[in-house]
Amino acid sequence: MNQIGRENRPSAKLRAMRGTFAALAARTLVVLLLVVASGCGTQEADVSVPTPAQARSELAGSPAALAGLHRQAAELLDGGLPAYRARLATLKGRPVVVNAWASWCGPCRFETPYFARTAVRFGRRVAFLGINAGDSGDKARSFLDRHWVPYPSYVDPHDEIAHEAGVRAGLPTTVFYGRDGQVAYVKQGQYRDEAALVADVKRYAGIS
Repeated sequence: MNQIGRENRPSAKLRAMRGTFAALAARTLVVLLLVVASGCGTQEADVSVPTPAQARSELAGSPAALAGLHRQAAELLDGGLPAYRARLATLKGRPVVVNAWASWCGPCRFETPYFARTAVRFGRRVAFLGINAGDSGDKARSFLDRHWVPYPSYVDPHDEIAHEAGVRAGLPTTVFYGRDGQVAYVKQGQYRDEAALVADVKRYAGIS
């Protein structure tokens, strides 16, 4: 081979790099296809959700601290980290489930119906709260108009509440507090089905 041919031929190192990049691209494509095929994160779960009237009926007679949450269903609460801490203090002695979400988060949209159903099912014994992390107020309100839940969410534009609660790997994240007010478990990522959420609520709330 002449000198020009040798200069134009890719080196072994370059060929290896191209092979690595091609393999990575192929794996990324497979992951994307699996996500699309499963539908997770692109839509909400196909389950019936209690209406506000049905939820009020099911949750009537709840203890005062829990009834206060139900009266603020689907509201966005200001006050930041101090208000969140104060609310947790009023709930000490009861298990608390906190879901961190945002309107731009596809997996959040997918799992929200599970939280709506589970919060009605266990809302007489377990406190449910939301953290609206790193979001726009208008978009968050629009999200809750379309995805009603029987509990309020604290507005957290700078992720201060989320950070203290233990959110480390993006949204959604669900934090379980024990009756002692300490974090018992942090679930990173979405719940793919209602049964998994119910199982964690039972496990970390210590209920049947």
